[in-house]
Amino acid sequence: MSDPIHLLNQRFRGYFPVVIDVETAGFNAQTDALLELAAVTLKMTASGDIQINKTFHYHINPFEGANLEQAALDFNGIDPYCALRGAIDESEAIKNLCKEIRKEQKAAECQRSVIVAHNASFDQGFVNAAIERCNIKRTPFHPFVSFDTTSLAGLTLGQTVLVKACEAAQIEFDQREAHSALYDTMKTAELFCFMVNRWKALGGWPI
Repeated sequence: MSDPIHLLNQRFRGYFPVVIDVETAGFNAQTDALLELAAVTLKMTASGDIQINKTFHYHINPFEGANLEQAALDFNGIDPYCALRGAIDESEAIKNLCKEIRKEQKAAECQRSVIVAHNASFDQGFVNAAIERCNIKRTPFHPFVSFDTTSLAGLTLGQTVLVKACEAAQIEFDQREAHSALYDTMKTAELFCFMVNRWKALGGWPI
């Protein structure tokens, strides 16, 4: 039996952290298409550090009637209707993600999942909007609590831009890979783990 202090469900007040990044066709979660979604779950080692565990990744077809802002598509380089994307319907992606996160959350004996993201309100807004559109009642995610790595990096590293924060933490970051939901999620997860583990190493945890 592990020391309770080394259990993930004891670290974040019973929350199960899920690192998420989205790529979209605009800034309005209610009207603009969700085009790509990636999620990374975390686990705790015997020494009490957190590390990356499982990864989920979906290319998503625009929902019916979705707005597509050309400027956003130019920025992220996504062609929403390219067959090579292997995109699936939003409902399939969101239902699958919620199912998988519920299983991981239960295995970790956590009460609720919390979204971890860089500028978290943006990603959380799109995930919540998609969950509402898909009429999912058993969402594992807390509707408004989130952990924002932007704020945490500003506090701990003096940087708020993801690439700059990763550089400060000596995490390799390839700018050519940026604005891919999967790559950005992995880097955000690495950054979050670095900050949480560094706080522990400096004596800030356990309190």
